[in-house]
Amino acid sequence: MPDWLAVIILGIVEGITEFLPISSTGHLIVVENLLPNLPEHLREGAFLVGIQGGAVLAVLAVFKHRVRQLALDYRKPATADYLKKIAFSFVLTGFCGLALKKGGWELPENCAPVAWALLIGGILFLLTEHYFKKNKAKKKEPEPAPSKVPEVSWTIALAFAIGQLVAMVFPGASRSGTTILAGLLLGMRRTEAVEFSFLLGVPTLLAASALEIASADPAILTAIWRELLLGTIVSAITAFAAVRWLLRYVQTHTFEAFGWYRIILGGLILYALWINGAGNSS
Repeated sequence: MPDWLAVIILGIVEGITEFLPISSTGHLIVVENLLPNLPEHLREGAFLVGIQGGAVLAVLAVFKHRVRQLALDYRKPATADYLKKIAFSFVLTGFCGLALKKGGWELPENCAPVAWALLIGGILFLLTEHYFKKNKAKKKEPEPAPSKVPEVSWTIALAFAIGQLVAMVFPGASRSGTTILAGLLLGMRRTEAVEFSFLLGVPTLLAASALEIASADPAILTAIWRELLLGTIVSAITAFAAVRWLLRYVQTHTFEAFGWYRIILGGLILYALWINGAGNSS
């Protein structure tokens, strides 16, 4: 397979899955194992984490009105409080993430942890939505005006930071998935949870990409800059479409479909690993 085609495939996967609650890291690990003869430089963290920058650009484009509002009204109490909560979650995630890196934590290269994280996350989504239906806790309520900044408690901000760390340690858990789940369980509307998760993802993903690229071997960056640029552009385009679709979807749907998707995909991966292991042992 030509390198440019592999880059496009990885960029599409990154863009579609980064902000959907189905795990971009998990999908990239799976796709890496499926693509034949994938060059080593396309498995490097500098490439895989670097192309997240395209997805961040997509979020900024989709939420341009909210971003402009936050920038212009940052002195207003409600906006300042919202920004403080984003900053708190980001700093806590960054501090703990750096500590994990210093401790030698690395992403797994095999698909088994990804499968289990997808499976467990899917079950949690179904249980959460079932709970809301049973208790009618998520009854239809008028959505807040687009100009109103949602209220976010410090408990929610802490939960979102923990959710991001869980997704970092367990690829397949999904950064957006864990944070959105946390928001729902703490009483946020779906649209509010999605918005806070996505806006928090902007500094988080930008910092992760910048750190990964800054710590990479300059020779590697020189060798992959074309692939990195192409992958970033592709991920930006596909993420823009995915984020706009999700925002419309959650206005009238629950997250059950994502729960079932995660369960089915996780189960298929575990089955494939079991079949492959049985074949090798025989």
